[in-house]
Amino acid sequence: MFRILLCFIAIMLMGVVVAVSGALAQEPLSGVEAAALEKTLVDVIARTERSVVAIARVHREVTGETLRLELRPDPFDRRPILSSVPLPTDPDFIPNEYGAGVAVDRRGLILTAYHVLGEDSDYYVTTSERKVYKASIKAADPRSDLAVLAIEAADLVPISFGNAGELKKGQIVVSLGNPYAIAHDGQVSAGWGIVSNLSRKAPATPGESDPAGKSTLHHFGTLIQTDAKLNLGTSGGPLMNLRGEMVGLSVALAAEAGYETAAGYAIPVDQTFRRAVETLKQGREVEYGFLGVQPANLAAGEVLSGMHGIRVAQTIPGTPAVKYGLKNDDIITAVDGAPIHDADSFVLSVGKLPVEAVAHLSVIRDGRPRSIEVKLTKYAVRGKKIVTAPDPLWRGLRVEYPSAMMNTEARSAGGQAFAGEGVIVAEVADNSPALKAGLQPGMIVTHVGRTAVNSPKQFSAAVEKISGPVDLSIANDKTNPVRIVELGP
Repeated sequence: MFRILLCFIAIMLMGVVVAVSGALAQEPLSGVEAAALEKTLVDVIARTERSVVAIARVHREVTGETLRLELRPDPFDRRPILSSVPLPTDPDFIPNEYGAGVAVDRRGLILTAYHVLGEDSDYYVTTSERKVYKASIKAADPRSDLAVLAIEAADLVPISFGNAGELKKGQIVVSLGNPYAIAHDGQVSAGWGIVSNLSRKAPATPGESDPAGKSTLHHFGTLIQTDAKLNLGTSGGPLMNLRGEMVGLSVALAAEAGYETAAGYAIPVDQTFRRAVETLKQGREVEYGFLGVQPANLAAGEVLSGMHGIRVAQTIPGTPAVKYGLKNDDIITAVDGAPIHDADSFVLSVGKLPVEAVAHLSVIRDGRPRSIEVKLTKYAVRGKKIVTAPDPLWRGLRVEYPSAMMNTEARSAGGQAFAGEGVIVAEVADNSPALKAGLQPGMIVTHVGRTAVNSPKQFSAAVEKISGPVDLSIANDKTNPVRIVELGP
């Protein structure tokens, strides 16, 4: 294997098999070894390419827009023919906006990157058999930058997932995708390279409402960095190991101003990735845990002295951080046994956990170590979520965790709905019993009858077997803390 790796380096740098001089070797690498590496790459691509598709994003035309026409030259030098732009199902159609995807279910489910999607757009998927399908969005999650499309197919070849946790720097990887729409016919293009680094951070997105510009988990340090060419259009395509397993989903280029060469990024296939994909395949919302701590990096002198972790700069009222006893100036050194080194690693360690997960925090308070267990609430994901299989309404009512309805500014200020108790009304259907009872989005429900409810699951369990009218306790204000609303069937 070592000699194969040396051969790979020689091919990449010089384009030919050369002798490795010095103490490492005294004889040239054989053609057999070069052929073995070549066969491995060919086999990986051949086993995988049927699972990879090309995606075309087409802006949905609005009534009154100018009809788009193009001139097509005649091969027999007759007068050029004025014709309409080819339809997305036409083999001659080349999209202006494009990406790639991978099959994750035999019955028509395609995984791609969330940022491949766009407003007012239609999507067309082309398979390796050159079949073109119009696609719909099954579900999309901006925090993981993942989305699942659905097409009317029943014979797809699902990709095989590997484990990105096993990746090492220098490991050979293969990328497949649709660069510059070259693979719009479904015949994917391949590239190869090595894993350059792991746990890289996506560049902060400028112009977002959050000054930090960090809207996804990947801004906090999840990404695989590779020197495999991930040109425009490879987003949503797989990054493969030499066993033919997908270890990453290509998502981005990180080009610095003034430099032509960009670093390629891919979302790692890990436990968080798998949880998100399985949830999106069901058309459901991917939920993330929220603690309620504003973290601060340790001072440079503290780090030089050997300390690691983050300092609790502020706890947000009504959140698990306060409920379970975290205090300002606590130093959190580990989450579930994994060491914390800075604020970003802390946000990532907590943020990738699911709602109601119990996080084990290693804390130093007043110089003394202690362990604190906290049960997380729900994070308010920024960006547009797409959910096609939401939880059903109950009497026209849908409730949520209060923390999930708070924007960044409200959380930082300890928003008024953060009472720490109850559930928040997220949706009230028209002409429903809930609307007739006077319920409105933003109200806090603390009890169903005499049963306290602090999560949507508890609310659902409390109302599950109720058939007649029921009293809901609504948190009002400090002068009139609770009022009762009778909700009929």
